[in-house]
Amino acid sequence: MRKDILLHGMVLLLFLGSWMRVEARRMVAADDDDRRSLLDNGLGLTPQMGWNSWNYFACSLNETIIKETADALVSTGLAKHGYEYVNLDDCWANYNRTLKGELLGNEMTFPSGIKALADYVHSKGLKLGIYSSAGFRTCSNRMPGSLGYEDIDAETFASWGVDYLKYDNCYTDGSNETVRFGKMSQSLRQAGRQIFYSLCEWGYEDPATWGDMVGNSWRTTGDINDTWTSMLWNIDQNEVYAEYAKPGGWNDPDMLEIGNGGMTKDEYVVHFSLWAVSKAPLIIGCDVRNMTKETYDILTNDEVIAINQDPIGIQAKKVKKDGDLEVWAGPLSEERTVVLLLNRAATKSSTITAHWEEIGIPPNTTVEARDLWKHKTLKEKLTGELTVTVRPHSCRLFMLQPK
Repeated sequence: MRKDILLHGMVLLLFLGSWMRVEARRMVAADDDDRRSLLDNGLGLTPQMGWNSWNYFACSLNETIIKETADALVSTGLAKHGYEYVNLDDCWANYNRTLKGELLGNEMTFPSGIKALADYVHSKGLKLGIYSSAGFRTCSNRMPGSLGYEDIDAETFASWGVDYLKYDNCYTDGSNETVRFGKMSQSLRQAGRQIFYSLCEWGYEDPATWGDMVGNSWRTTGDINDTWTSMLWNIDQNEVYAEYAKPGGWNDPDMLEIGNGGMTKDEYVVHFSLWAVSKAPLIIGCDVRNMTKETYDILTNDEVIAINQDPIGIQAKKVKKDGDLEVWAGPLSEERTVVLLLNRAATKSSTITAHWEEIGIPPNTTVEARDLWKHKTLKEKLTGELTVTVRPHSCRLFMLQPK
């Protein structure tokens, strides 16, 4: 009998604890009229845009590549489209810390030092990002992590003029992610410089549920690779947490693979479209010094970028699924709605219909439909539904505005 009472008591306590956490978050959300992040460091009011070295260069990066990338972001016009961060990923530092316990840029690959690199990037009107890990070593094991050195590393990054930190999750001490990632958040706030904080926790401890108290974005998934299957897997995992995205804090299904050659043009259009409607960070992962026109045209579609950067910052959700056919939708500012119709099938074109009641539009509303990849507004105004044919491994993306 005592065991039964004890068991019921434990279940009740767990339930009450869970309920209190949900209620606390609901009350915060209710009071948070402008949907700002609880961290509220003034950064990430729209999803971050920029470039990261890892997907293309991995550990083969150096200061020449970073400088040339900054130059290319400006000369190609990518910077004018909003791509402002130039982010170093793993392998930028020496294998060991200095005698004072400080991180130092690898003298062979970054001979001028990280501060000089930051100055160069800033001179181009861009921002510099850097990388570390909430563990003893970074994931490559080629440089120290920041566990136990959070204050000194945050101060170092600030003194160099760093604008962005991607913080990974390798070689840990086994302590909880909320503690380790939270400590760096505190150290960054005390360092005296605004630094965008990107948590790369891989979704292990559901960071979407606590990330807004710590950082400006949080990885909801494992690492992406340049395949159709991987891309869709990551965005599906990310969609589970749609309700947690808001200005100042974003769900992150990992960086863009567009331009790296593993998918077709149509598949990369799907990739960019899904990241855009999901309010995911738009972090380019290809070599922007040597882009094809096809890659450039995808990455610089301002109508799609505008969906991602919409100021109310509500992440679209998968509102209907019928086998390989899906409808994703979400509200935008000015009473508009974004609708993505996705055909996951490999060989067959199909007709997909989005009904107003499925996508949050009153049933008798008449709308004007803008095709965001064809850059054309449909001649006929629509009432009740939108029906289009979608090729295999393709999508159609529309912005609907009441008329």
